[in-house]
Amino acid sequence: MPSTAVTDAPGAPGLFAPRLRAMTVGSVALISLLAFEALAVGTAMPTVARSLDGLALYGIAFGGPFATGVLAMVLSGIWCDARGPRGPMWHGVAWFVVGLLIAGTAPAMSALVVGRVVQGFGSGLLSVALYVIVGQAYPQKLHRRIFAAFAAAWVVPSLGGPAVAGLIVQYLGWRWVFLSVPAVAVPAVLLIHPGLRSLGRSTATSLPSGAAARIGWACGAAVSAALLHIGGQQRGAAALVLVAFALVGLLVCAPRLLPPGFLRAARGLPTVVGLRGLASAAFVGAEVVIPLMLSRERGLTPTAAGLVLTVGALAWSAGSWLQGRIPVPASRASLPRAGLSCITIGTVTVALAVRPELPVTVAVVGWAVAGLGMGLLYPSLSVLTLELSRPGEQGRNSSSLQLGDSLFAATVLALTGAVLAAGSAPGRASYTTTLVVAAGLALLGALLAGRVVVGGGTRPAG
Repeated sequence: MPSTAVTDAPGAPGLFAPRLRAMTVGSVALISLLAFEALAVGTAMPTVARSLDGLALYGIAFGGPFATGVLAMVLSGIWCDARGPRGPMWHGVAWFVVGLLIAGTAPAMSALVVGRVVQGFGSGLLSVALYVIVGQAYPQKLHRRIFAAFAAAWVVPSLGGPAVAGLIVQYLGWRWVFLSVPAVAVPAVLLIHPGLRSLGRSTATSLPSGAAARIGWACGAAVSAALLHIGGQQRGAAALVLVAFALVGLLVCAPRLLPPGFLRAARGLPTVVGLRGLASAAFVGAEVVIPLMLSRERGLTPTAAGLVLTVGALAWSAGSWLQGRIPVPASRASLPRAGLSCITIGTVTVALAVRPELPVTVAVVGWAVAGLGMGLLYPSLSVLTLELSRPGEQGRNSSSLQLGDSLFAATVLALTGAVLAAGSAPGRASYTTTLVVAAGLALLGALLAGRVVVGGGTRPAG
């Protein structure tokens, strides 16, 4: 761990002890805002496109911020390791807020896209800086709990965020989906400010070795990610060309941004990053299929099908809470293996619900098990990332973790869209195929989970 990290000690404070209270509240609030905005924009964008006559730019309104977020994650990691997390945090909030203001006041769709791109850049800076702040400001024994709080802060908005966004669009207008968030973001970062001042600066006097090359590869990955996102929303030959070109770009660029040994699942951090990507790809790949499958094959209303996803979100929060309070496992591999096993079992169970002779409750139970697995897995991998980071590498490794997450999920979403669009209409075979692939990704992760262990694999005492 870096020399600036707070060490554990008997009687170490809790998350809401006086020294950490403002930092915890502000950090969790920022994570919630990032999550709410991501969900709210998806709800509001159809109305935005109609209002601004901007359907032609609809794809880039999502792909643009995703691409700048990828670039910002890499830049934030370099910046945090060279100068500490204060700069990326303040700049992240500034870019995020300015982007929201541009989007909320946009007179045309092109201006809204600019705002979204700026907002995405700020989100990328923030997400990595918050991880580094955890490593430097919180005792190690609190890492599982603060990351559990982060997970809950991301999941909980998914329960009511789309509905709230819909009400805002209906009664206040779509612009307030963007303009209302800065009113909370600025106070949240002000809560973090006193704690940021107490963090020591990095001892580095220059950019880390290879930073310029890493930024170049990040630009390539960002462009590829944008094309992948846009291609996933197209149909026909155009979709195939864009997705194929994007996948080649990602295969070339992404390994240069992830830990050495990532492709061969080397022990330690490379496997930790790989497990996060596999879990994200498995869960997201199944999540986008479930409402469609349940509504078309089992006759559920959109509301009822959406409630199944809500059950998964609640189970995710429960799993996050649970992993933060159970005794620390003797092996680092225990929680990741348990989480990925739950995702595998849960997704296979959901796939069985395609069969009409089985009750729909099979899908509900299965998705709850998968959500529980994500709750056990995500915070534990975040903790492992900081634990396995050498001094001056928390930023780089945190950005790698989140990059793997984003790029794996985007790839699977694009490919899932291609599978569902292959025929005249998706059928049972399409749903089963996508869910089995998702379960296979999770199973691969479960089989590789033991490789997060380096050396003896047991945690040191204390």
